Amino acid sequence: MQLLLERRSAALGWMNLMSPVLAIGLTVLMGGLIFLAMGQPPLTALYLYFIDPLTSWWSVEEVLVKASPLILIGVGLAVCFKGNVWNIGAEGQLTAGALMGAMIPVLFGDWQSPLALVAMLILGALGGALFGCIPAWLKTRFGVNEILTSLMLVYIAQLLLDWMVRGPWNDPNGYNFPKSAAFEGWHLLPTWGDGRMHFGLVIALFTALILYWMMRNNLKGFEVKVVGSAPRAGAFAGFSQTKMIWFCFALSGGLAGLAGLIEVAGPVGQLQPHISPNYGFTAIIVAFLGRLNPLGVIFSGLLLAISYIGGEGVQIELGISDKTTQVFQGMLLFFILMCDTLILYRIRWLGAPKNSTLGEPS
Repeated sequence: MQLLLERRSAALGWMNLMSPVLAIGLTVLMGGLIFLAMGQPPLTALYLYFIDPLTSWWSVEEVLVKASPLILIGVGLAVCFKGNVWNIGAEGQLTAGALMGAMIPVLFGDWQSPLALVAMLILGALGGALFGCIPAWLKTRFGVNEILTSLMLVYIAQLLLDWMVRGPWNDPNGYNFPKSAAFEGWHLLPTWGDGRMHFGLVIALFTALILYWMMRNNLKGFEVKVVGSAPRAGAFAGFSQTKMIWFCFALSGGLAGLAGLIEVAGPVGQLQPHISPNYGFTAIIVAFLGRLNPLGVIFSGLLLAISYIGGEGVQIELGISDKTTQVFQGMLLFFILMCDTLILYRIRWLGAPKNSTLGEPS
């Protein structure tokens, strides 16, 4: 008995739309079984995880705060993956952007002006883009796999951040805790009301709309899709795959760096060893769940943000480990990839070959 994946002649359009819906449903079902196996009431746990974060304005604000970096990184990765360029190191680019943008409040703390905040945003995006160009250079110059290099650079960026907040940029009045001085005034993003919702959400939504327009109406978007789906056809059309690699890494890295700066100039308010609950890795799920479409990424970013708040809710109410969020996100990615695979391929079972009797003596 042999199991084969046989490519379908054509995939139906409705199957592409139903794939994320089915993946979400399977994740909820499997999550309920996991809660049941843990001795927890599955319906109560699922309610706390998926519904409760939307029942109060405070929790909705928290969902939007967490959705901002997910959307911003996710749209960059969506374009990157659409161009068949695999940037897995957005978490490191987020960290690099936060470090470079934080130069303004750490080194020039007396500069209080709207221009200071603009400079922070520009430096954050530049830091992420430059850090993203490292795997692009290694790929185009030496043919090194970009998945490995971008992933390994994550740990370099995180260790650099840890060293900076414990050493050169440590707050002299912070009682030796590993953190920088708190950002103040124009070194923080504007917020609305008394909550934590900040201007980063506007930046994320505006970026998603711009990239949606680019992918649909601009020559660059057409180039990304052609080079990503048919590299040889792109080469005949005059599109350079090398330039595409640089463009995708610079774009996705820049947006990840901008998200990192928004995080430290928003909810975190300073540099510290951990500024992100793995937003850079979660954004990979956001990009795929959004079907590599910038508008779809907005909705998937909101869903994954709910998973963060819901994970905190079941941790508080039911005493479940905070790793539950990572379990749900991992299951969601698995089911998305599984459903997408079954859209393109059908499962075919081959029976064991029968022994032939031809040529045997009678």
